[in-house]
Amino acid sequence: MNYVKTAILLAGLTALFIGAGYLIGGESGMLIAFMIALGMNAFSYWNADKMVLSMYGAKQVDRSAAPEFYDTVAKLAHRAGLPMPKVYIIENDQPNAFATGRNPENAAVAATTGLLRRMSREQVAGVMAHELAHVRNRDTLIMTITATIAGAIGMLAQFGFFFGGMRDSRNPLGLVGVLLIAIVGPIAAMLVQMAISRTREYEADKLGAEICGKPMWLASALEKLEDTSRAIGNRQAERNPATAHMFIVNPLSGKGADSLFSTHPSTANRVRRLREMAGVAGPWG
Repeated sequence: MNYVKTAILLAGLTALFIGAGYLIGGESGMLIAFMIALGMNAFSYWNADKMVLSMYGAKQVDRSAAPEFYDTVAKLAHRAGLPMPKVYIIENDQPNAFATGRNPENAAVAATTGLLRRMSREQVAGVMAHELAHVRNRDTLIMTITATIAGAIGMLAQFGFFFGGMRDSRNPLGLVGVLLIAIVGPIAAMLVQMAISRTREYEADKLGAEICGKPMWLASALEKLEDTSRAIGNRQAERNPATAHMFIVNPLSGKGADSLFSTHPSTANRVRRLREMAGVAGPWG
């Protein structure tokens, strides 16, 4: 994983937010946006995981509540050399999953009821190994911060468009700046999210296959997820599109701009890479 590239992209996302503040409110708007960006990053570090889990109504479970799922996560975490994460279940028929948390010691993994109902034990293991790979690679903090800033850019653009921008003579673009950020800002944020997420998904697929020891378990799960996620909607994700990149497959409907700016790499490419690994990884111990 190219961490330098990711750091540059995150810096670009923060700069985009600050630039949006300038185009809407001039120098004072830029200063306000800069302070907000610092605050959001600090807040995200400590609280973004709780916010995302709350958005999706995730319920924490233990071994007594979900023994097979909990034990699968525990076994995979041990194989990955990770502390046991908190385990959550989301009441949603779309099969999907994500991981969150600022570090491996404060990580959480979440799966939908649709995933647990529709996937085999091996496929669930492949999916959760992928999510634990995100934890081990420390992707979860980056993904939650990205979701927070990207969502804020969208809200800032809507705010500027609605109020017409602050009448700051030091803002050279005036209403044009407001219109520009309202139209271009959210698209640019989506492009940065896409660049960050796609690279990290490939890395998590590779490490996840190594953790569970069976690349084809994850490959099989991805193929099934691709088919079912298109057929089954996810209203929570549609209401919070800035969090879409956190899931193992795109939870959005795939219509229009969702397909054009997908935060996930092609499932066919992901499966192809896993098939190439299939003869190399060790057994499920």
